[in-house]
Amino acid sequence: MKVVLPDATELELPDGATGLEAARAIGPKLAEQAVLARVNGSTRDLRLPLADGESVQFLTTRDIQDPDALYVLRHSTAHLLAEAVMRLHPGVKIAIGPPVADGFYYDFEFPEPISEDDLAAIEDEMRREIEEGRTWVREELTLDEAVSRFEAESQPYKVELARDAEGTISLYTQGEFTDLCRGPHLQDASPIKALKLTSLAGAYWRGDERNTQLTRIYGTAFYSQADLDAHLERLEQARARDHRRIGRQLDLFHLSDHSPGSPFWHPRGMVLWNALEDLRRRENRRRGYVEVKTPLLYDLETYKTSGHYANYEENMFFVQPHEGEEPLALKPMNCPGHMLLFGSRLRSYRDLPIRYAESSTLHRDERGGTLHGLLRVKHITQDDAHVFVSEEQIQDEIDGMIEFVDYLYGRFGVTPRAELSTRPEKRLGTDEQWDHAEAALEAALTRHGLEYVISSGEGTFYGPKIDLHMTDVLGRSWQMGTIQLDYQMPVQFGLSYMGPDNREHAPVVIHRALLGSLERFMGILIEHYGGAFPFWLSPVQARVIPVGEGHRVAAGTLRDRLDARGYRVEVDERDETLGKRIRDAELDKVPFVVVYGDRESDEALAVRERGGGQSTLSLGELLERFGELAAEADPTP
Repeated sequence: MKVVLPDATELELPDGATGLEAARAIGPKLAEQAVLARVNGSTRDLRLPLADGESVQFLTTRDIQDPDALYVLRHSTAHLLAEAVMRLHPGVKIAIGPPVADGFYYDFEFPEPISEDDLAAIEDEMRREIEEGRTWVREELTLDEAVSRFEAESQPYKVELARDAEGTISLYTQGEFTDLCRGPHLQDASPIKALKLTSLAGAYWRGDERNTQLTRIYGTAFYSQADLDAHLERLEQARARDHRRIGRQLDLFHLSDHSPGSPFWHPRGMVLWNALEDLRRRENRRRGYVEVKTPLLYDLETYKTSGHYANYEENMFFVQPHEGEEPLALKPMNCPGHMLLFGSRLRSYRDLPIRYAESSTLHRDERGGTLHGLLRVKHITQDDAHVFVSEEQIQDEIDGMIEFVDYLYGRFGVTPRAELSTRPEKRLGTDEQWDHAEAALEAALTRHGLEYVISSGEGTFYGPKIDLHMTDVLGRSWQMGTIQLDYQMPVQFGLSYMGPDNREHAPVVIHRALLGSLERFMGILIEHYGGAFPFWLSPVQARVIPVGEGHRVAAGTLRDRLDARGYRVEVDERDETLGKRIRDAELDKVPFVVVYGDRESDEALAVRERGGGQSTLSLGELLERFGELAAEADPTP
């Protein structure tokens, strides 16, 4: 047989040759350094056979930044973790241990609880395994053989996984540990040059709170110590920017067990919230959207019609009214209400496009273990819109939305990227409709030169979508909003408009949320800016500090004059030293501090700008500076 190499040359091999044998045929150095094969664009263990005509690329220990090369390194390190835990904690039950973004984890049921203090000993044991030398050996078994093996080892989670497995059951063994695993794995442990166990967490078996709660150990691994050190430094920076910590420090919001996953917004946090709402409303109005408001509660028939009941039931909240009445459900999304709104009267093609916008409260029953500050909540508010269009209007509308994306994200100094999510296995509609919808979204992305990748099978059940992403100042990627093209829901609700041919036609609907969940967006913004928001967004834009008691009246007058011009200004009249009050303003990340003493007047104000030096400005010059910075919220003339 022949396989095709990255330079398009062909390599002739015996039938059934493995990836490792192919690497050896190219050269012994490549075979020694190879960690993974990328076959036809997908990863494959070096121990598995190749087929005639396949395209093959080898990843090696030199590909230290390649996500696939890091994936196999971390997958193998997770198995070292499991072996170390078994050696140190006899009787432990082993669950699952996959690679994840930036690392790996493994879930265990320990005979006795462990703490963060135990991680150092486990880490040392993992390093001892690497020094002893570990290679991975793959074998294949029947279902009965795998079940019998793990039953004999008293590993009930592996027994359950084996019974649920489809296709070939494979095991990987290194040292004293054998795991039920599809791979891929390193040839041996020598490429693992740096590892770190980072934290402990609780996790229910298979994510179900009705199951046993396990102990999850998180860790990470790299091909070099320098890369690990850089990663740990990024984690430290991320901890310093944690939106939950900054939210408390700046008095923006808090979370409470009285209402899990539902933030309580404080007055300063509401300044941020309203700034985003003002931005949303202003730009929607400019682009022809009309504001609507739809109910929070609907009967189940509405969600059966929309498809949410069949596809989203486990994430919905249900309400039982008075005895004998049908149950209701809190809306997890605005789209069913907007379908009913469109269908409330006869529509003409002359009415289209109709652009409904609504920033409404939504509720989604996220499991307790998945909640995370503002980033994963039960109480959600989206900058939502649904645009009803004819077939001919699709491209223009999507073009307008992508331009809207560029404008919105530009206000926060970030460049959007996109992920085109295509048809899932469980979906409504015909292949022809999906072909057409996917092609329309991809054409728009290409036309606007927006960087994108394709995520196969990740679309919603009713249509493909563009998911929008941004990268923050720490280099972390965040998913933000979405644009979804839907031929199905209007048909499900029996929606139509009268066309120029005097016949009824089903509209197409574009679901659109560009900031996404406002709670999540606020959490991301807090971390992106580290609480040091741009002037237009800052809850407090300036703080006036009177030097002494005799300066308080003048400081209050200055605040009132700035407030009258629309700026958010406060006076710090506390009986603290001047130095402490200035320092507190810095900790509160206030953009401007004006110190008012004997020498200050409208003609000469002592101004300290956050992150900059001190200057003396007249009141007019200060207002001019404020105006320039406030205009960043809306540079449109």
